[in-house]
Amino acid sequence: MMQEPTALHEVVLAEPRGFCAGVDRAIEIVERALARFGRPIYVRHEIVHNTYVVNDLKSKGAIFIEDLDDVPVGATLVFSAHGVSQVVRKEAAQRGFQVFDATCPLVTKVHVEVAKLAKEGYEFIMIGHKGHPEVEGTMGQLTEGIYLVEDAADVQHVKPRGDKLAVVTQTTLSVDDAAQILAEVKRCFPQVREPKKQDICYATQNRQDAVKVLAPVVDVVIVVGSPSSSNSNRLRELAQRLGTPAYMVEGAQDLQAQWFEGGQRVGLTAGASAPDILVQQVIDALRQMGATTIRKMDGVTENVHFPLPRGLGDRSMGGLTTSRS
Repeated sequence: MMQEPTALHEVVLAEPRGFCAGVDRAIEIVERALARFGRPIYVRHEIVHNTYVVNDLKSKGAIFIEDLDDVPVGATLVFSAHGVSQVVRKEAAQRGFQVFDATCPLVTKVHVEVAKLAKEGYEFIMIGHKGHPEVEGTMGQLTEGIYLVEDAADVQHVKPRGDKLAVVTQTTLSVDDAAQILAEVKRCFPQVREPKKQDICYATQNRQDAVKVLAPVVDVVIVVGSPSSSNSNRLRELAQRLGTPAYMVEGAQDLQAQWFEGGQRVGLTAGASAPDILVQQVIDALRQMGATTIRKMDGVTENVHFPLPRGLGDRSMGGLTTSRS
């Protein structure tokens, strides 16, 4: 008996999707360091959470490590986009490595805020995921007085020593989840100080907003991203929460035909650390499965650029702007 063909005929692309400015910058830092100093270049932790990107940089001469003991004396070291604790930063300086910091400037902003307010006597609630390198880096800006909460229930267990309390968040959280937890923080600690501008990054916000528009008009959502990518996981969860089946794939090889049975329209997005080449390969595979139309949604156009570190920089890279198209 012949297998029934799927009814798939249209792919709807979320806008924006894929690489953000912080990821672009981090990858460029490693590539420029390799070009200038030659291989190997050591990178503490995956530069960004994407298997394809990490493997590509490995092929060019990057060596990814977790422990600074694995970095030879005199080597060039890059800190990943997620940021590092003060302990790691000081150890790298003491060992005399040539260090280039690929920490996303939006994560650095959180670190600066923590350091500034700590000097004013503040303690902190950090909303984030335990074990995530960004959370470890931010909490590692202090030796005490910072409390991690992963959900609203955790807030009840926070017992600050004084009455000066501020809140910061991981930049790649679900916007809606973070808002719910923050509401509980404010209920329990009405005088808590919030950031002047929310910590969740523009790219995370924009990609989640795009999925909120995308999910209701498609039969299934595919998110291109690696399992270790926090912002990619949040996109998949968000689509599911909106009632649309959603799956995360690292590449076209992970697609399964049964996901599209009876569905005519597939929504496609990508996490902020997923390169466009993987999205294009998924589109090609969906064409082979029967898709005849590829349509891009209207959405935010991101025109954000972050300067490179001194020694690798390009003065033409400038400010921070976004526009809507």
